[in-house]
Amino acid sequence: MVFLQALRHSIKLPAKEAMFKLNRIGMDITVVYMFILLLIVSMPSLLDRLLTPSETGLTVHFFFLIMYFFIFYYLPLVIFVFIMLAATAYVGVLISRGLSRKIRFSILWKMCAYTTTIPFIIYTFVALLTPISDRWLWLFLVYTVILMVKIITVYPRRKKRRKK
Repeated sequence: MVFLQALRHSIKLPAKEAMFKLNRIGMDITVVYMFILLLIVSMPSLLDRLLTPSETGLTVHFFFLIMYFFIFYYLPLVIFVFIMLAATAYVGVLISRGLSRKIRFSILWKMCAYTTTIPFIIYTFVALLTPISDRWLWLFLVYTVILMVKIITVYPRRKKRRKK
């Protein structure tokens, strides 16, 4: 149930209400949400692997094909996406400091994770219909950064401390 709420609110981003509701969701739920979302994103590749005969003529048992997929496609994809989310959130921290906003890295990481929902779903639908390069995901990174800047501007400014 909480995953469906997260999906519903992440589609509404950068709306202020959706952002604050997503902020109340724990980091553990966000990480599991990302695992599920990346599993959905990798399904077109898995289907392509299952439906395309191998060039060598060797047939591989279904179990080994699934294991191969998870070890050499899904796991590197998850690692790469999590590193890119961290890098994007770090850039967001720098932007928030420049705009004098009160927002932490963990909140930015969580918001970046939720902003990837729409691009990943679009990528999945397009990849199911036609072969598409993974390079399109870089374009979606630009979308995530733009949404992140909009999210940062919603947060309140830092109060300036008086010097004594």
